[in-house]
Amino acid sequence: MAKLELIATAAFGLEAVVAQELRDLGYSNLNVENGKVTFVGSEQSICHTNLWLRSADRVLLKVGEFKATTFEELFQQTKALPWPDWISSDAKFPVVGKSIKSQLFSVPDCQAIVKKAVVEKMKETYGVDWFEETGATYKIEVALLKDTATLTIDTSGAGLHKRGYRKLTAKAPLRETLAAAMVMLSFWNHDRLLVDPLCGSGTIPIEAALIGQNIAPGLTRTFISEEWPAIPKKTWQQVRREAHEAAHYDQPLNIQGYDVDKEVLSLARYHAKEAGVDELISFQARDVADFSTQKKYGCIITNPPYGERLSEKKQVEKLYQTMGNVFKSLDTWSIYVITSHEGFEDFFARKADKKRKLYNGRIKCNYYQYYGPKPPKRD
Repeated sequence: MAKLELIATAAFGLEAVVAQELRDLGYSNLNVENGKVTFVGSEQSICHTNLWLRSADRVLLKVGEFKATTFEELFQQTKALPWPDWISSDAKFPVVGKSIKSQLFSVPDCQAIVKKAVVEKMKETYGVDWFEETGATYKIEVALLKDTATLTIDTSGAGLHKRGYRKLTAKAPLRETLAAAMVMLSFWNHDRLLVDPLCGSGTIPIEAALIGQNIAPGLTRTFISEEWPAIPKKTWQQVRREAHEAAHYDQPLNIQGYDVDKEVLSLARYHAKEAGVDELISFQARDVADFSTQKKYGCIITNPPYGERLSEKKQVEKLYQTMGNVFKSLDTWSIYVITSHEGFEDFFARKADKKRKLYNGRIKCNYYQYYGPKPPKRD
């Protein structure tokens, strides 16, 4: 199999999480930059990483990279790249773009030039003057950063956060990729109790259940590159079969989700059923003020309201105070809270052991981490 340069894109703050995922999947010699992790793989790696990456946004195939300060340079160097190695003669190949701190700042012009260059390359290879663009889709991106152009093809299609189980949406839902990252950044494992006392539509408990049973997050969805002739169908079938075999469907888990909103809990149960993990999670209507437990060790991972609107700020600050009062007796538990509210620690009345800057969509947040002691090993 040919060696390919691939890029796993990531939300700011999650690059290290994505890099660790790639290492765990067997990839090495990673290049970690803002918003992306570059690695080397094969055609099979396109299938493998799309299926398994939990915190990445998408997987891109890097076709080329070069300096370009003029439109002529962009055209000629784009045309020189091996587009027909991937793009079939009947393919659809739309071009999107972005430009940051580059002399070629007109994105529409850059997109048009790249499109023209690819067409000219395809004409030479296939010996035709017109492309119907009725076949598989190859979404090309030209990304210009400080006069360096990176040309990629998207292998994912819909973002990797779209697992396929969340067909209905709740107010301000947490992205599945961020929820999975929050779990992976915690001390939780399948032997411990996990509670989300403000679970909303259930994304954190569901992602934890998928992690706890080692279920590949992309197992029930499709990817744009599944239609590419360059990747044999049997390769996708093999990777999916191996993912099914790697899952621990009989692994017992203790995951609980609480919320005061019965309607949103109904949505959470629906999502859990769609994800195939409804029997692993107990959803209950309960106010965070009423939270209590007999368990000595456990993890709380939650995404409370942030109070972004001024009218909600006082109510949210009162909620944080309640959380601090209720959780202060859980000195052997590990607690993880994400919020954009800069004063969270003051209202929670406890300084975090560690803060990590993350982004929930475009909202800059802190992930507050409170570490409990490690539970004693079972015999």
